[in-house]
Amino acid sequence: MILHLPHASTIIPEDLRQEFLLSDQELQEELNRITDHATDIIFQKAFPAAKAIVFPVSRLVVDPERFSEDSQEPMRQVGMGVTYTKGSLRQPLREQPTQSRRQELLERYYIPHHQKLTEVVEQSLLADDHCLIIDGHSFPALPLPYELNQTAFRPDFV
Repeated sequence: MILHLPHASTIIPEDLRQEFLLSDQELQEELNRITDHATDIIFQKAFPAAKAIVFPVSRLVVDPERFSEDSQEPMRQVGMGVTYTKGSLRQPLREQPTQSRRQELLERYYIPHHQKLTEVVEQSLLADDHCLIIDGHSFPALPLPYELNQTAFRPDFV
């Protein structure tokens, strides 16, 4: 069993902070809204024998659950492709990264994360001939403005 915990981190690396247009307080508020707080702890306690793959930085830096190709990513239409330019309230978050900066972010965070996840899945398949991946998320009670699905019922965790 593998736990994939892509949105638990609130870390914005110091060398990337200047890229965000929000004040420190606004950035903290955005992190509070957009982070799947404590899912790394909750899911690892629930499944202690599972191998956990936790994305090391906030999804505001790079979202590991978005397609790396913007043309394939539906959330790109609301400024939340693999590199977000809009926040959860649809407010400006950062300028569109240049192609070279975007590639640098993918190589620094996105690609190693997916390589690690792939490696762990392959190890599981070799050892047991099967693999169960649990992708852990949490949700606020009401949808945030950016969400494409604005239905009222939402689980706390999935």
